[in-house]
Amino acid sequence: MSLLIPKKVKHRKSHKGKDRSVAMRGNELSFGSFGLQSKGSKWITSRQIEASRRAIVRYLRKGGKLWIRIFPNKPVTSKGNEVPMGGGKGSVDHYVFPVNPGRVLFEIDGIKEEDARSALRKASDKLPVKTKFIKR
Repeated sequence: MSLLIPKKVKHRKSHKGKDRSVAMRGNELSFGSFGLQSKGSKWITSRQIEASRRAIVRYLRKGGKLWIRIFPNKPVTSKGNEVPMGGGKGSVDHYVFPVNPGRVLFEIDGIKEEDARSALRKASDKLPVKTKFIKR
């Protein structure tokens, strides 16, 4: 399992940040004919992206091409169990991508629309956010 993690980050740990409104960029199809667009805002982990990718690739078989439009570059920290209050921020546990409504998560090309629909539906089942199928 090859999880998506950044090779190098400017800052090792980051603040949580706040929920922003709709996606201003990455909100329309750029590469493929069909896509999966977010309808809510959540953090998507690298594990969830990988699970969705596998679900889509199973449908693509040999034909078709897949673009993953998100990359988890936000570090999430966690402290161990039974660690008392204080003692600073925990170490980096995993990486996430904060998704806003309207963000295109995946794009597909080179397969029929009904196949693309079912592939992206399988992928959306693996994600924590509500999504919709879009086409060019």
